[in-house]
This record gives sequence, C-alpha cells and structure tokens, in this order.
Amino acid sequence: MNETYYEFGTAADRWDRARMFFEAKEYVTAARILGGLVEEAPEQVAPRLLLARSYYHSARLARAEEELRAVLELDPVESYARLMLGRTLERRGRRAEAATQLRMAAALTGDFGPGPATPAG
Repeated sequence: MNETYYEFGTAADRWDRARMFFEAKEYVTAARILGGLVEEAPEQVAPRLLLARSYYHSARLARAEEELRAVLELDPVESYARLMLGRTLERRGRRAEAATQLRMAAALTGDFGPGPATPAG
C-alpha cells in the first residue's frame, strides 16, 4: 500500500482524519486510515467499529463482518456492533444468523418493539 499524507501524523491526527473522511462518505479512504490505527491498537473498540462501518458502507461485507466479530470479542455487549453484524449478515443473505444478532441487539438496548396492546379499562 502506498502511503499518502493522510496516513501520517499522530494516532489522534489520523483518527480525526479518518472520521472526517467517513463523514464525507469517503469510506474506502477512511478504512485505509483506520486499518493502520487498528493494527497499532487492536484492543481499542472505537477504531474497529468505525472500520467495520466503513467496510459496510463500501460493500466490503466480509471485512465488515470480520471487524464486527472482533469488536464483539472485545466487548460482547456492544449493542451497535450487534446491530451492524445483524444488518451485515442480512446483506450477505444469512437471515437466520442475522435474526439472532438483531434479537441480541434489541435485548441489549431494551428495544423490543411495540408491546402488546392493553385493553382499555
């Protein structure tokens, strides 16, 4: 990989730059920067999660799934990673696996959808 200006600087500089590219919907560039950050600090959840989101939005679903699973290894109750994993699995046509992850995400956030109707009384 040829290094470019946005891959230089402190980790904080690169994190800010990666977020800027992500927000500009330049997901491939964001992923390129974030990949380096994840290599340097594989135990940090935030760069991995943004890397997974970058992969998801650039339709690199196998990579997104891999990063999301790594996030969940580090933080099993990371509800957004569960939700994203469910959505990623849906896009990959793995509906049964997706449903499990989506149910877990709902349980973690307490979002169980509309409850049963209660009779007027």
